[in-house]
Amino acid sequence: MSLMLRSHHCPWQRSTLRRWGWALLLVTAAGAASLYPPLHSRFYEMSDADGSDAAARPQTSMRILACTPLPDVEGKSITTAFVHFPPDAFTPEHRHPGSVTAYVLDGTIRSQLAGERTGTYVAGETWFEPPGAVHLFAENASSTEAADLLAIFVADDNCGPLTIFK
Repeated sequence: MSLMLRSHHCPWQRSTLRRWGWALLLVTAAGAASLYPPLHSRFYEMSDADGSDAAARPQTSMRILACTPLPDVEGKSITTAFVHFPPDAFTPEHRHPGSVTAYVLDGTIRSQLAGERTGTYVAGETWFEPPGAVHLFAENASSTEAADLLAIFVADDNCGPLTIFK
C-alpha cells in the first residue's frame, strides 16, 4: 500500500495538507505550547500606542501559541502567534524586535513594509519582515470575511512585546 496521497481517494487531502501542513510543521517546530501555559489564553489587541485605531476600523488581535528559547542560538527565542483579522481590520504602522515570517491561514491580507510595494497575500502565502523593518500597515482585504495568519518571530530571549507601534 502506497503512502502517497492521491486526490481520487479523498479530494480534500492534498489541498488540506498543502494549506495546513506547513503551518502545523512550524507550530510543532516552535515547541509544545504547553511549555508556557500562561501565554495560551492571552489575546493582545493590536492598536497604536495612543489607543486610536485608524478611523474606527476593527482591530487585529494576536494570541501567543508558544515561546521557546532556541538552544542553538544563545539569547534568542522563537515565538509562534495566531493573528486574527476581523472583516475590514487594520493594523497601523509598527515594527517588530526580531525577524518575522507570516503565513496566511485563511482570507486575504494586504501588507506593506517601508520602501516596498503593497503585497496582497492569500491562504498559503508568506512574507518575511527583517528585524526592525517598518511595517506601514497590515489589513484584511475583505470587509465581509475574516482573515487569519500564523506569525513566527525570532527575537530576544525574553518573549517580550512582539509589536512596537510608532
